[in-house]
Amino acid sequence: MHPLQILFSISMAAWFITEFLYKNMLKSGKEDKKDKDKSTLNILWMAIPVSIATSVAASYMTRFPITEGVWILYLGEALILIGIIFRFVIIRSLGKYFTVDVTIREDHQIKKEGFYKYLRHPSYAFSLLTSLGLGLYLNNWLSLVLAFLPPFIAFAYRIKIEEQALVEQFGEEYIQYRKKTKKLVPFIY
Repeated sequence: MHPLQILFSISMAAWFITEFLYKNMLKSGKEDKKDKDKSTLNILWMAIPVSIATSVAASYMTRFPITEGVWILYLGEALILIGIIFRFVIIRSLGKYFTVDVTIREDHQIKKEGFYKYLRHPSYAFSLLTSLGLGLYLNNWLSLVLAFLPPFIAFAYRIKIEEQALVEQFGEEYIQYRKKTKKLVPFIY
């Protein structure tokens, strides 16, 4: 097995393990306002594994290469690793305010520094970067669409629900913060 394939296998295992741990360890507590999620966590947990499985299957079943160069494998793996690592960093930076379900904590505050100075949802952005990396690593146009589109749609729905909850909780403060930042891509979207 080629070292890049080994690294890919390790990074995919790390991606799965970290997301599994986040889901099981970072849930809201009994005292939190947790009636806001509207099944977004369940939707994400359907969309992401399905997108991974179908994109990998498509890479074996169809031949629609993005490029003939091996550089795309390295680019894809780099994006996977960057996505996993920076998502972890962002989750750590939010500390107790990060939950896997849409929740407002009792003493919740809007984080506006670090990545949050530019993006309202950097954790989701880096998760999507990981999905994009997977699609590129598989070097297949169909795999790229299948790896990225379902999680993007699921996160777009979650962002809508989450931002409704944040506007309800913080009102004008969050509306002003939203005017100064982008959702997922700095300076663009």
